[in-house]
Amino acid sequence: MPSLTKKLTEYGFESNDDYEFQVRCLLETPTSGIRALNIEGDGERRKTAFANALARALDFPQILYHDFTDAHPPLPDVILPPSQDELGREEPPIEPFDRIVSEACAQSEGDPTVLILDQLQAADFREHIRLHRLIKDGFWEVRGGSYFANPNRLLIVLISEEPLYHALRQESFRLWIGRQSERQLVYHPADFGLGPDAQPVFDALTQLFESLGAAPTRREFTRLLDDLRLHVRTLEHLRLSLYGRLEVIEREALSDPRLRPAQNRILEAAQGWLVTEHIELSGDRSDPDPNQEQS
Repeated sequence: MPSLTKKLTEYGFESNDDYEFQVRCLLETPTSGIRALNIEGDGERRKTAFANALARALDFPQILYHDFTDAHPPLPDVILPPSQDELGREEPPIEPFDRIVSEACAQSEGDPTVLILDQLQAADFREHIRLHRLIKDGFWEVRGGSYFANPNRLLIVLISEEPLYHALRQESFRLWIGRQSERQLVYHPADFGLGPDAQPVFDALTQLFESLGAAPTRREFTRLLDDLRLHVRTLEHLRLSLYGRLEVIEREALSDPRLRPAQNRILEAAQGWLVTEHIELSGDRSDPDPNQEQS
């Protein structure tokens, strides 16, 4: 079975951090209501990427998403005609938020369902209270009608740029998603099928990452190595490659004069590595037949 970290990467969320423990606490601890995950952090839309990747990594067949800042939410699959009361007055259409929560409750009766509610800071505070009641009591009310959820099949993911309503936070399991991985991995040439001649490059890169406070993922590091081998020949090349490959690096930081010595060490190490690699490749070629006549 692939690890959760690997499955998250496959579905678009890449990190050095391992979330297995938090997910076990969320899904395997007994609860009396609907399970809710409160994703906090400074990762901005990385939180959204994590929520969607987690839902797919856990193989939920039904994944519903609502963004409170979306001015043009998608239309429902079926558009019902406006209803009228006994006096002929038309009722306004059901709000997208009510519609998707009701759908999530209905879907959970048959299939495991994830409801992702994004940018909750833009929602009216009364909606926070209604969500708390849903998590506690297991049903959602819309215009006098009740939609019941199966607490064993519904997971609600709450994402907000501001603190949630206190009672709602108390009913949720909090998980932090930062703008970059908290876990700093130390890479070695052997991890990438390389020989010890590449070690100076790894050492120089590690020093730069420590200065920048960056924690590149394995895939980012792999792509950076490929750039160093194939394209990077100048200091400007190096800066463009670092900015292009590493999500967390700020462009302005790469121009800091204090980092220039560390960047030059990477260039020097990479050039030495390429020379060694070229010599080794040349040495692998078989010598020409001395008896063969030259044309």
